[in-house]
Amino acid sequence: MARVEHMSDDVVLHLGDCREILPGIDPVGSVITDPPYESQAHAAKINKGVKLDFKAIDDELRAFIPAWAAENCEGWLLAFCQVEAVAAWRDAIEKAKLRYKRGLAWVKPDALPQMNGQGPATGFECLTAAWCPGGFSQWNAGGKRGVYTHNTNGPNRHGVHPTEKPVSLMVELIADFAPADSVVLDPFMGSGTTGVAAVREGRGFVGIELDVRYFEIACQRIRDELRRPRLKLSPMAKPVQAVLDLGAA
Repeated sequence: MARVEHMSDDVVLHLGDCREILPGIDPVGSVITDPPYESQAHAAKINKGVKLDFKAIDDELRAFIPAWAAENCEGWLLAFCQVEAVAAWRDAIEKAKLRYKRGLAWVKPDALPQMNGQGPATGFECLTAAWCPGGFSQWNAGGKRGVYTHNTNGPNRHGVHPTEKPVSLMVELIADFAPADSVVLDPFMGSGTTGVAAVREGRGFVGIELDVRYFEIACQRIRDELRRPRLKLSPMAKPVQAVLDLGAA
């Protein structure tokens, strides 16, 4: 059953299927999201004993997100994926007439080693980055490289969602890609990490989650973040050029 939680004037969470909810969502500044990965990635996690209670992504869902963003996103679309899926996301992005920019890397220094001696362990995941509105693309990070290094299991990890991303990683992505005072959309909200990061960075947030258990967790995490005290700095006074009177005695 669909449900809407208005956490604040600019933070709204929706329980339901993003394919049903997105057509009624107003345009946003950025789409930054962690959708389900491919069936190959799901199988690999299940083989490692990770319980995944959601389906792998399919081509129809992958095409739907860029198509919506083409009409409703005023900036960047970032979507997490495994490295093998970057090309599939690029194809869906270009079919929707967005400008595919490149793949980004999330490096995980604390990734689990592969102990069977049959090959290297996975040490990173990818994101695809696309510019939605046409014209010149712009972001907040100058000439910075698209490599983000964050431990998976940091001290602020909530730990219930099996593919939870670090808050520190999402904070850095939002700081780099989302304009100040804009709204960030995550149509696969999970346990709400993107929303926590958006609130922390002073952005608005719209989240959509299909699973009621994760939705409730997201509501609580974002509610807690909204209650955190914020440091408000007064603007610096504009400097005034002093005039030196050389004729004074």
